[in-house]
Formats: sequence, C-alpha cells, structure tokens
Amino acid sequence: MLDCFNRNINYLRVSVTDRCNFRCTYCMPAEGVTMISHKDILSFDEIFATVKHGVSQGINKVRITGGEPLVRKGIVNLIEMLGNLDGITDLSMTTNGILLPKYAKQLKAAGLMRVNISLDTLDADKFKTITRIGELSDVLKGIEAAKEAGLSPIKLNCVIKKSHNEPDALAVAEFAKKNNLQVRFIHEMNLEKGDFKVVEGGSGGDCKICNRIRLTANGSLKPCLFSDIDYNIRELGIEQAYELALSKKPKTGHKNKTGNFYNIGG
Repeated sequence: MLDCFNRNINYLRVSVTDRCNFRCTYCMPAEGVTMISHKDILSFDEIFATVKHGVSQGINKVRITGGEPLVRKGIVNLIEMLGNLDGITDLSMTTNGILLPKYAKQLKAAGLMRVNISLDTLDADKFKTITRIGELSDVLKGIEAAKEAGLSPIKLNCVIKKSHNEPDALAVAEFAKKNNLQVRFIHEMNLEKGDFKVVEGGSGGDCKICNRIRLTANGSLKPCLFSDIDYNIRELGIEQAYELALSKKPKTGHKNKTGNFYNIGG
C-alpha cells in the first residue's frame, strides 16, 4: 500500500488493550487513567478482519502491543488466528516481559515469531521507581523464557533521556551483548509537545521512510503516532478506514493532544 507521499505502508501495529500491569512514569500518570470500556474494545474477530484486509493490501509485518498485550484474556488465541494468515512474514509483540514465563512457549507454538521486551535499567531500585510496581527479576525471567521458547531475535526496548551513553543504557547494552540480544534506544517522547527522535537501532521516528499505521484497541486506524488523525473501523468500515488513513497520513509527525502511549501502543 502506498500513502499520499508514495511511502510503502507494510507495517501494522495492533494495540489489543489499554490495560497494563506496570505504571511506568513516562507512560501513565501516578493517579492512573480511565480505561476504555470493555464494550468499546475490539473483539478478536474484528482485529483479525482488520489485519486480514491490511494483509490483502500489502501489510506483511504485524506487531501486537498494548498497554501490556499479555494481560488481554485469550491473547494466545488471537496470535494463532493471525499466525494462520498467509502473507504475514513478521508477527511480533512488544511486552514488558513479566508474563512470558507463562505464555512464551504457547505464543511460539501459536505462531508468534519474536518479541521486543522493555528494559530501561538493570538497577532493581531504579526499575521499581520507573515502573512504580514492577520487579526487575520478573522481566529477567521473562527474557529467559523468550530465549528458551525461541522467540528470536529478542530486542530490548530501552527508553533514554538524552543519550545511549547514559549509565543505565550502557548497562542494558552490555547485558544485551552478553546474552546475544539486540537493543533499541528510544528517546523519551512527548506526544503533546511533539518531541520525538529516530529510534537508535531501529527506524521508528524517521518520517521520510515511515511504513506503519496503527490500530488502537477501540478500533481507530491512526496513520501517525504524532497526529490526532484517526479513522474508526466500526464507524467507517474497515476498507474506508484504511483508505482514509493512507490518503491522510501526514508527511511528518507534529503533535498528538488526544492520544496516549498506553492506549496507542507507542
């Protein structure tokens, strides 16, 4: 699929829930958030139909996100549905990792190919401060479970303030090197201010080659993370929502004053 600037859109990020078992400082306010009503959350059949249409039009890379996708009840069933779709060559998931000891082998068997696991520090106290409620040891167990299940390559998503030379980022990089993992450094972003940079080790944030659109948990196709534009598949129908998302995808990101990372999927 080509957008209005002739960029090839072949990547769909799918948020399956806005719920999360962490409360990371850069993602959620301390007081928490108002969650999307269950009736407004897309069913697996609606997600499958939306992905299927995208695949028929040229999507071949699909990433499952949240919130935390592994808290969505029955998530393995959705992965199996998507894993059986001809045309998807890269089916992955971004997760905080703490439920991977329970689900990694099931996810692999269902068709998930690889995972990105969030890891901003290897200091247990700092980790607790960042996530507010998380335990570093649980994430490390999740990484091991992903390795044992063969969900590779495993990529670590490390949020940084200014530089990959920050002490915590350097520690994560060294950990990745020792454990045959990859690492992506993601500069901390601000949707309302329009602050973003290209992901180090990835292509996210590079508008001139952007190849992605996003499906939110309540059915909106968003052509750009840093834009308020979205087209709901329930209101418009899947085909028209795709057509509008492609034709209205902006040349570059600006600001997003209506969305949040926890319900778009980053």
